[in-house]
Amino acid sequence: MPKLVNLGSLCVDNVYHVQNIARAGETVTSLGHEIHPGGKGLNQSLAAARAGAEVVHVGCVGADGGSLVDVLSGSGVDVSYIRTLESPSGAAVIQVDPQGQNAIFITGGANRLVSPDQVDTAIGLLESNDWLLLQNEINDLNYVLEAAKAQGANTAFNVAPADGRESEYSYSAVSLLIVNEIEASAMAETDDHMEAFTTLRSKYPTTQIILTLGREGLIYGLGNKTLELPAFDVGVIDETAAGDAFIGFYMAAILRSESTYNSLREASAAGALAVTRTGAATSIPYREDVADFIVEQ
Repeated sequence: MPKLVNLGSLCVDNVYHVQNIARAGETVTSLGHEIHPGGKGLNQSLAAARAGAEVVHVGCVGADGGSLVDVLSGSGVDVSYIRTLESPSGAAVIQVDPQGQNAIFITGGANRLVSPDQVDTAIGLLESNDWLLLQNEINDLNYVLEAAKAQGANTAFNVAPADGRESEYSYSAVSLLIVNEIEASAMAETDDHMEAFTTLRSKYPTTQIILTLGREGLIYGLGNKTLELPAFDVGVIDETAAGDAFIGFYMAAILRSESTYNSLREASAAGALAVTRTGAATSIPYREDVADFIVEQ
């Protein structure tokens, strides 16, 4: 089976449970504090591996990032290409309210120090039918995208978080674009996420585009093909890694050559299960759990 090469971020997540997410100028008391492994790259590699894919993770951590590498290795991810740098690891502060909604800010740390030779290594690992997975949490993504294009790689890009750089990228090499409402709106420069979806489909007609809508489900588009799937109805505890669980499971499914519908459904189920658990990486389910959940539904 083809493999997934994830050139992605790794973060130390500081999670604060709050009654209400803090507003500007407000101080709130945390009901609890937890430290978890996270980062969109780490979460997505973990999800893909737990869904049965062969995964190689390429990235950077600081001396404080040993536990991040260990959690990937413990789920069978190849961590041979993760470098330890003098810079601290990437980190996130996450507020989670009783409804499971969150507010997150991140600092790039070692994630913003990926070197050109690491990029070349990641691209060089790709063989026929393999996929390259990217998120918007590392540096020099235009260089990565150009290298992927030159290689003719299958490239999946989760343009998250939207931080202003998304307008600078060349998406001509992207085979699969995964965005939520905020990211789609930022890329298309409109506040209407459905208008943004239409705009992105028009601009990139040969690219698979998935717009995730949280509790409203998702929309998939490729050329003239459109699929809409509702979200699974579950009790939400923490939404933090729902999108990452979705992406990892979707990538694993397409590596197995599953149909688009089955891939989206399994990925949606993984995302639904993730929101019923606390934390980011700690909430990522295994494929057998997802299969049982789908049967129950």
